[in-house]
Amino acid sequence: MKADLDDEQLWKAVVDAVLELPASELYPFNEEWDAARVCGKWFMISTVRGKRMVNLKADPQDVRALCESFESITPGYHMNKKHWISVMPGPGINDELVRELVIESYLLVVDGLPKYRQPVDPASFGRRED
Repeated sequence: MKADLDDEQLWKAVVDAVLELPASELYPFNEEWDAARVCGKWFMISTVRGKRMVNLKADPQDVRALCESFESITPGYHMNKKHWISVMPGPGINDELVRELVIESYLLVVDGLPKYRQPVDPASFGRRED
């Protein structure tokens, strides 16, 4: 059984996932917020508001499903609620889910970049060729 993450573990899972992604950059946005971007475009922004909160880009259909499936995932705090989610520690929030959500956010942003600027092919990145 995969363990639910606390604040520190959630942040570690996010940072680990971000740093694995080609051309991604993790940086302090300001005193209260940390962010990650690819080719100058955000795909993660995080702060602590009582507990750790991580905003990630998501497909609009996934936003609804994720918010209905996990009590610790809500529409993005201070972001476009249709395209962003906020993830906080809670039931079902584990390393594997966080990694998938970070990668999906990254790929959504990469897919919006001009082809010549894309560090990876968003259609095939991370898929095994058997």
